Formats: sequence, structure tokens, C-alpha cells
Amino acid sequence: MSGPASALENNIVTSDQGEQAMTSELFSSRHIGPNEQEIEEMLKLLGLGSLDELIDQTVPKQIRMKGVLSLPPAQTEFEWLASARKIAEENKVLKSLLGLGYYNTVTPPVIQRNVLENPGWYTAYTPYQPEISQGRLEALLNFQTMVMEMTGMPIANASLLDEATAAAEAMTMALAVQTKENRSRSFFVSSDLFPQTIEVLKTRGEPLGLKLIIGDPQSFNFKEDCFGAIVQYPNRDGFVVDYENFIQKAHARKTLVVVAADILSLALLKPPGEMGADVVVGSTQRFGVPVGFGGPHAAYFATRLEYKRQMPGRIVGVSKDHEGRPALRLSLQTREQHIRREKATSNICTSQVLLAVMASMYAIYHGPEGIRRIATRVHQLACRFAEGLKRLGIPVKGIFFDTLLVPLQKEATFIIQKARECGFNLRRADEKTVSISFDETCTEVEVETLLKVFGSLCRWADLKGMDLIPSSLQRRSDYLTSPVFNSYHSETEMLRYLFRLQNKDLTLAQSMIPLGSCTMKLNATTEMLPITWPEFSQIHPFAPEDQTKGYETMIRQLGEWLCTITGFDAVSLQPNAGSQGEYAGLLAIREYHKSRGEGGRKVCLIPSSAHGTNPASAVMSGFQVVVVGCDDNGNVDLHDLKEKALAHSKDLAALMITYPSTHGVFEEGIREICEVVHHQGGQVYMDGANMNALVGLCRPGEFGPDVAHLNLHKTFCIPHGGGGPGVGPIVVKSHLSGFLPGPSRSISAAPFGSAGILPISWTYIALMGGDGLKKATEVAILNANYIAQRLERHYPVLYQGKNGRVAHECIIDLREFKKTSGVAVDDVAKRLMDFGFHAPTMSFPVAGTLMIEPTESESKAELDRFCEVMITIREEIREIEQGKMPQDNNPLKNAPHTSHDLVRENWDRPYSREKALFPLPWVRENKYWVPVGRVDNAYGDKNLVCSCLF
Repeated sequence: MSGPASALENNIVTSDQGEQAMTSELFSSRHIGPNEQEIEEMLKLLGLGSLDELIDQTVPKQIRMKGVLSLPPAQTEFEWLASARKIAEENKVLKSLLGLGYYNTVTPPVIQRNVLENPGWYTAYTPYQPEISQGRLEALLNFQTMVMEMTGMPIANASLLDEATAAAEAMTMALAVQTKENRSRSFFVSSDLFPQTIEVLKTRGEPLGLKLIIGDPQSFNFKEDCFGAIVQYPNRDGFVVDYENFIQKAHARKTLVVVAADILSLALLKPPGEMGADVVVGSTQRFGVPVGFGGPHAAYFATRLEYKRQMPGRIVGVSKDHEGRPALRLSLQTREQHIRREKATSNICTSQVLLAVMASMYAIYHGPEGIRRIATRVHQLACRFAEGLKRLGIPVKGIFFDTLLVPLQKEATFIIQKARECGFNLRRADEKTVSISFDETCTEVEVETLLKVFGSLCRWADLKGMDLIPSSLQRRSDYLTSPVFNSYHSETEMLRYLFRLQNKDLTLAQSMIPLGSCTMKLNATTEMLPITWPEFSQIHPFAPEDQTKGYETMIRQLGEWLCTITGFDAVSLQPNAGSQGEYAGLLAIREYHKSRGEGGRKVCLIPSSAHGTNPASAVMSGFQVVVVGCDDNGNVDLHDLKEKALAHSKDLAALMITYPSTHGVFEEGIREICEVVHHQGGQVYMDGANMNALVGLCRPGEFGPDVAHLNLHKTFCIPHGGGGPGVGPIVVKSHLSGFLPGPSRSISAAPFGSAGILPISWTYIALMGGDGLKKATEVAILNANYIAQRLERHYPVLYQGKNGRVAHECIIDLREFKKTSGVAVDDVAKRLMDFGFHAPTMSFPVAGTLMIEPTESESKAELDRFCEVMITIREEIREIEQGKMPQDNNPLKNAPHTSHDLVRENWDRPYSREKALFPLPWVRENKYWVPVGRVDNAYGDKNLVCSCLF
């Protein structure tokens, strides 16, 4: 053999081959689906010779960036993991006894490996298509049941973002449901609430004109009318207080009471529901979810049945499918902000599904007896430590569960430093008091070591076990009584249960999820690895700064890279969801106007096509929404914008705009749009939901917007997780940098929000480099245009740019089929399931349409499969139009088809079982079996059941 092959046989690599080998090692070649040959083939279909030509036809030249992104060169996965490990090791992992709602916990390995680290769980999309989401819906129903039974409340939602924001949601819900007799704007806040919760309440309350009365609940007499009140149980300093009398006094004055409760303590303590609480909120972090420098963690929210329609977030309910079999779905007000818009009481769009699943599985794995054992052991650790202090003459007062307030003769700093030298972090409560919070990871040896810090030589065996919780505060009621919490305590059974649920869901692990506006791209394994390293996962959010240098480096680098990519000057990573980023961006604008003596600017212009959270966030920020129309091409109507900006020139605060547009098009007039608003003294907020169509091509900070939020769980690869977690940081121009979230303007509980998953985006950018990020954007646009081109002969493509191109997504119009065949967009969405595909975004931003976004991660083969399916479905519609199939009994109206259809005794349909279940030859090879038939939505709302039936 001669030539290059023989050289390779002798381990000799020519320069050209070496170049090719180095390129193939780059992560970008793994992340981007189509290879170079496939890119050429796709471009040929579009009649183009290069990606540059496509981008020139698609992206307006006046907003294109000059030069290239100034980012570090892309690293290989091996190189980066070594670098990231060194940075992670700059963090010091001490035993945290800091408390304040964050505790070390043991994540059962069966849950860590098979949920947190399993793409079958973390790549799932929000369960808006319930038939292919039954696994995670069941897990969320378990979560709701767990919360309801632990808190003693009749209804709970499927999680919120964190405890502090859940408390803020409770405050605004209490305001919304207040009685006619009580029209107060005052809200009582216990002074011993967690401090981070108080700060978030202040942030949320101020734009709404709410007065927070911060005081001692034991002495507050309700002489001033309040629409609501909130207390902590156990409180900041660990004291367990009986709030029953407080709640009775509040109810006598028509005041709703919110209790923020530690869920583990409720295994031993009287639940708030039995005290008469109206709302109970808290975090489920200590149910097996790593502390992760503050998040992500699943908050919980439980309330009375009469408030079910005002409750924020999502509720999983039990309904039935068309055959009458039990089936789960999201109920009631799910995505209610998309319907109610500026009248919505909450802008919550995502929750913390992946973390809620982990917490529910923790409860299932341990069961009620196991949870009680853990809680009892934690309490006994605290009790025996208190006994050791008592022998030293150090009194520990009050009733406590796991947290002690320890008075000292010396400065607290001395003991805190001494404890650190022994490997512990204690919280300084005041100059001569420390707080110590025990958790399930603490050991008997650690109690002995910690007592030595205070001067005691007591042995664990010498200390008495005791129960310091009085009978009146002890829990008497049962909890976790459903069979699911009493069936899977061996690892074998737990493993099988997890996989049984996983197999019910359709995720990115099986096929493309082509949802427009909600990108579902590759969540690479290398990106996921660092989040479970102890150096990242086991750091308390309030750990001393000298112990968090690795996080500091990572957060600084990620922030700098995001600024470089977007062209903005400053960034905040605190918002822990896209909705929170919207809110933070609008608050920055609001505070900016106030600082200039223009606090009267209250009007926020929002295009009619905007995502529903936009108007909801604007109202939460204290703005008045004025809707701007869109033209026939889906662009902002410039004439209408100019008229309304001029009409509100003295009170114009902001314009909210999504770019590229919600319709999947690069608006040519974006610079002029921004100039119109700036000319009237307003600021421009850009919704960065579609930033993945800009990276490396355009920098929004250079073409007009003043602030933008970014969805790291979209553009920068954080997994969707079945509806959360997410991160929604904001980037701002320099004049807004002083108004970013911070200690006095907290958007979320932890200083850096969901910091525990920031390593994913950090890793993604490092692996891609500037060139890789640009290529990803170009291929995302190519993939969308390829699909649009292939489908346009079969379905009208609703919106296109001036050169007939779409951006990173396209909208196909199905409305005419309703007239010609009786087929609705829902029918197409359900029929896609029979082929093993998740439906694109349905009826947004236009009712009766599908918004398709393939992302750069999908290969040409997968795009072709999807197109083949859509073309096949069009032929099935044509059969109905031609009378070959009846309008009420056809593959689309009966979809999705299940295994029950395969064995149905009487097959009374005018098409074969093969057409129903194996509509294309390749479907048979890797069939995804839809677990339930089409879900009856109306039945589920009329007969609301939100707890376990299984």
C-alpha cells in the first residue's frame, strides 16, 4: 500500500492529516449534527453555495458584528476537564453547618446515577404534550402528594424556583385573593425569617406598592390591617414556635398566613396545615438534592383548595384518556400567563422539575419510616450537642429541631475560626452568638470534634439521647401513606421504578424535540460531568469567600464570556429562570429611571406577538402594558410603535422585544425600533429567548437594546430537565450596571441563583470557542431553512424574511386543514407521537400553527426523518380531504395509538393497525410506545385530583 494510508500504518501523519485530526478532536464537531458533506447537500437544496451566502440572505447586514468573538481558543474535552478540575479545586469543601435553608444531604446513588446523570430524565421537555410525558408527570404527582402530606395541606403545585421566590409568590397570591373587607397593602414579615427571603420579599413588594411590616410575630397584635403575613418554622435561629394562636389572630382580621417550613422537620413537628396555615412554602433541597452553591433546588407551594386557581406555577392532575384509562396532565392555570398576559398574577414559566423528581424519589426510596429515622437522627445530633454544651455551662435555650443558637463569652469570630481549622463552617448570629445547623451527613465523631472546639472532651456515648420537642408540637398525623412511598425501598425495586417511568417519556435520548422558541439542543455529557463534582456540588451559598475561589473564577469567566458574546458591558447570573431574567431586566430599567428623577415613567410597550411572560413581568415590575401591533409579516408595526411611543413620550419606560422575532424572523428595522424608543426617553429590553440565532453573528449590545436576558437552558445548553432547571441571567449596557440584582435587590434566594448548573454553560463555551459558537448558529439557521424548504410544498410557511429565509425556526400553517378535513393542530401533534416525535411548539405565536426549531445539534438524517413524517401526515390529511377517510375516524383523530390498539379485539377503523402503529418502515425498528391515548383535558379540570392514585 502506498500514499497516505501507508504513512498512517507506520504512525506517520502528514501535516494535512494532522490538521484534520486536530479538527476532528474539537468538541464542535460532536455538538453540531450535520457534517461538512451534509451541510453542502442541504445548502444545495436551498440553491446556495456556502453558509456565508445563507447568512447574508438571512441576517440583516446592518446588525452583523465586525470581526470575530474574542474568546479563548476551543479546548478538547480532555483538555478542558483537566482545566476545569483545577479551577474546581480552588473551592474548599468544609462541613457546612451554616443552615439558613441550605443543608448537606445524601443523594442516594441510585437517584444520582439514574435521574440527575441520566439523559432519559434531564433532556425531557416540559410536559405540555401529556401523552408522551406520563413518566415525569407521575414523578411530579408524587412530589405534590409528598408536599401535601408533609405540610398537612390539601393541594400543592409541581414546584417553584426556590424558597424565597415561593414566599414572594405566596405574598402576591395573598394580595390577589384578599377579601372585600380587607383591602390593605400591608404584609407582615417575621423578623426571624431567613434573611434572603426577606430581601426577595422587599424586591417583589416595592414595585407593587406593598408595605412590609417586619417584626416579632409573638408580639404583633394586628392593630394595622394586613392582607397577609409570613412566619418561619423552625425560624432563622432554629427555634420551633407554635403559630396556632398567631394564625387565629390573623384570621380574625381577614389576614392570610404563609408558613415557610423546613420539610424534613415536618416528619417530627406538627404540620402547618394543622395549625390553620393558608399557604405553606419551603425548599425540598434537603431531600437528596446537592446544595450546589445555592441551587437549583425545587421549592414547594401548598395551599387551601379555594385558592387552587390563584396558585402560581403548575399543577399535575389526574384525568383519563379517550378509552377511560387514568392519564396525567398539567391542570388548570398551567401557562396561565400566556392566556391572561398582563392580568396574570405570576410570570412563572418554568419550575424545577428535575430537582422535584429527585426530591420525590428520595421520599419514595426512604419511605415514611426512613424519613422519620433521618429526621430523628438529625434532631438527636442537635440534642446531644446541646447536652455537651450544657455540661460546659453554655445554655442552649428554646425548642429546636436541628439548629442551635449558642451564646458565647468570647467573640464569635474566635470560635468560628477555630471551627474552620477543624473543618466546620459555623454561622455568626451576632458578635457573641453562633448558630449551628446539623444535617443527615453529620456523624457522631463530628459532634465530638465540634464539642472540642468549645472546650468539651465529652464522648458521644456519654451524651444522653433526648427529645426536646414538647408534646403539643409533635406530629401525630401520618404522612407518605400512598403505596408509592411504601413500595420501592430496595435498590432493585427503585431502579426498576425509575426506568419504568423513564420509558413512558419521549426525550431527546430518543428523537429530535423540534420546539420553536424553546430550544432542545444537545446537553453533552462532558458539560454535565462537573455539576456532580463535590467541589461544585457541596458548597453552601453563604460559605466564606476564601472557600469559593473556584466558583468565583468560573462565574467571572462565564460572565465575561457572555458579555463578549452579547456586546453588553455587565452581567448578573442571579436570575434562576428566564422569567426571573425578564423581571430583573425590567427592574433595572425601573431603577434607572428613578435614579434620574423620572420615576413616573411607567408605560411598557410590548408587541402583540410577545411571549406571555413579557406582559406578566412588566406588571410585576410596576409598569402599565401598552400593546404594539404587528404587521402581516409578524414584524413590529413601526407606524403603530411610533404613534404609541410619541403618545406616551413623558411616561414611556421601556419596550420589550424578542429578537429574532417571536415569529422566527430577523426584523430588518430593529435599529430603527430601538431609536424610536430611545428618542422618547425609553429603554429597550430584549428577550433573549432566540439568542441562539445571534451568537457569533450579531451582538445585540451593539444594535440598540439596553438590557437582555439570556436563557442558559436554551442557547447555552443547560438541560430543560422536563420543565426546569434553568438560568436566566441579564446582560446590560454600562448605564444600567449599577441596577443589577444584588444584596439590596435580590431576585432569588442565593447570590448567584442556580450556580450549581453554571458549569454546564461555562464548559460549553470553553469547548466551542468563538469559531465553534458561530458555526453552531449558522447551522441552526441552516437546519431551520432546510426544514422550511422541504416542507413548504406541503404546508404554508407563515413568516419569512425579505429574501424568503427564516431565522432559527419556522412556522407552518395548519389552519386551512380545519376547513378542508376537520384536522386541527392538536391532531397533527398527537399523530407525530405515533412516529416517535415530539410535536413542535403548538399554536404559538399564532393559533393553529406549529413552530419548528431543529437546533444545530440535529443531523441531516434526523431532519430528513422528521420531514418524511410531516409529509406523510400531509398525505393522511389529503386522504381525508379526498373522502378516502372519514373526518371523525382517521389516523389523526384517533392518535396517538397505543399498545392497547395492537391487541384490540374489535378493530373498527377504516385503516390498518400497521398504518396506525407502524406508519413508516423505520418506525417498526425502534418503536416508542405511547403509554396512554389522547388525554381528556376538560375531564381533568372538572374533576381535579392532584395527588397519587397509584
